[in-house]
Amino acid sequence: MDDGIALLGAAAGLCTTISFLPQLVRAWRTRSTRDISLPMFSLLVLGIFLWLVYGALIGDGPLILANGVSLCLTGSILYLKLRHG
Repeated sequence: MDDGIALLGAAAGLCTTISFLPQLVRAWRTRSTRDISLPMFSLLVLGIFLWLVYGALIGDGPLILANGVSLCLTGSILYLKLRHG
């Protein structure tokens, strides 16, 4: 049973983490982030950062990995938003 729960968590982490990849690729290629809400994305990046800190404090490897990658992806999108508007 524990393996199934771990697999479920890994699948959820993978889905939510890679979900940002298409937006990052599109923003990178088009240099357009006009339709991305700066306040929403800023809060999202902050929330992911806080989840990463939480994961580090409790020593949860999958939580650290998923949120570390998510932070890189969303942080990149936020950077492009700030740079290209």
